Amino acid sequence: MRVLLIQPRPRDGLGFKSVFCTEPLGLEIVGAALKEHQVSLWDMLDETSPANIMAAFRPQAVGLSCSFTVDVYTVLNIAQVIKEITPATFTFVGGHHASLCPKDFFHPSINAIVTGEGETTTPEMLAALEGNQDLTYVAGLVLNLPEGQFITKNRAPLAKLDDVPLPDRLLTGDYQQKYYLGFRRPVAAVETSRGCPYRCNFCSVWRFHQGKVRTMSPLRVVEEISRLKANEIFFTDDNFLADIQRAGEIAHLIRKQGLHRKNYIFQARSDTIVNHPDVVRQWKEAGLDHLFIGFEKIDEEGLKQVNKHNSVENNENAFKFLKSLGIGVYASFIVDPGFTAKEFQKLLVYIKRLRIKQPYFSVLTPLPGTELFSQLKSRLTTVNYEFFDLLHAVLPTNLPLQEFYHQFTNLYKQAYRKPEHLFGSMQIFFQKLLNRNLSFNHLSRLIYGAKQTLNWKAYLKQYDS
Repeated sequence: MRVLLIQPRPRDGLGFKSVFCTEPLGLEIVGAALKEHQVSLWDMLDETSPANIMAAFRPQAVGLSCSFTVDVYTVLNIAQVIKEITPATFTFVGGHHASLCPKDFFHPSINAIVTGEGETTTPEMLAALEGNQDLTYVAGLVLNLPEGQFITKNRAPLAKLDDVPLPDRLLTGDYQQKYYLGFRRPVAAVETSRGCPYRCNFCSVWRFHQGKVRTMSPLRVVEEISRLKANEIFFTDDNFLADIQRAGEIAHLIRKQGLHRKNYIFQARSDTIVNHPDVVRQWKEAGLDHLFIGFEKIDEEGLKQVNKHNSVENNENAFKFLKSLGIGVYASFIVDPGFTAKEFQKLLVYIKRLRIKQPYFSVLTPLPGTELFSQLKSRLTTVNYEFFDLLHAVLPTNLPLQEFYHQFTNLYKQAYRKPEHLFGSMQIFFQKLLNRNLSFNHLSRLIYGAKQTLNWKAYLKQYDS
């Protein structure tokens, strides 16, 4: 069969998404599992229309990724256009949001929802479809039928992640230079584990993976890294250091195979960093360049409210330790819609006191599928998914919206005008310029994203649209 896979993209570049764009790793893995089919991948980073894509490739089946709540309407609109062009085309949706909220896709333009891990279910579904077999016997599906949705037998998660096929990056060959983190590009994404053992109430990852953590072997991880041309590697794991012994083994193999000349970035918890400094030092020698740490809150009560099971002391000690090693930290903070001007100022003072160079801010958002959504859904001020992007308040704000976003954008303005941040950014800028890894178009995109992020009116404009 001719199978088209589609990765939607956000309509506007605000906040962190204005400086970070990763390859559609999930679709690359699904594409790799469909070797018996003719597969094409459309990443909506370009301005090609669905009609042109359909005319050029003439797919018999189209799979759309919907991991993020904010992408729901885009996915439904594209599916509707596809059905209008070729009604016989089989359309299916997968990803985190689709798996946790399949009812959102009970729509005439969608034939099926793939729940859970798509690289196992999708090949079976397409084989049954091609053989005119009954899809109700394929595990891991929600089928849209005239009488309603039919949920097939639950599919167990993969027991061994080493069985996951290597991503087919040939599918995104034309897009590789468009995957970046700030001035760093191209950035390759590598998945080495799935799931998280913690239960943060704002996160749906642990629910999607049924509260379990599964890992790939160090050999499998390093095999994938060795095949990558990119020098910037981002591990997509929600908690890369969850298995600390394995993390150390991966670092050892990277050094052993001479792959430490690449730059590595991953996400980790501060308590793990504090408790295992030797492994972090080992990773520094293996090429660890930056770490994402979810500080989330600046006091113990705030951490308790989001069920973080961590401490402010751990956050601060981890930050100071990483700084002493020369490892950069992307520190994320959650802004509560109920913040007063005093609380915004308190957060800003905290960031300045620790001299955090690269803070990122999100607005507390009860995403569907999370515990937070169950707790706060009755307080939502909107159910329009376009605002569930972690940048727009969907709960009542204490301040008028205009003042709220004045304060929110001021966090970025004050945090990023520090001389040390500007100096660090210019260092990276000139390094990438000398290495010819920076284009005028990319620089323009970053500048535009930064201007939008700092403009409080850009956030309010979406409320009016």
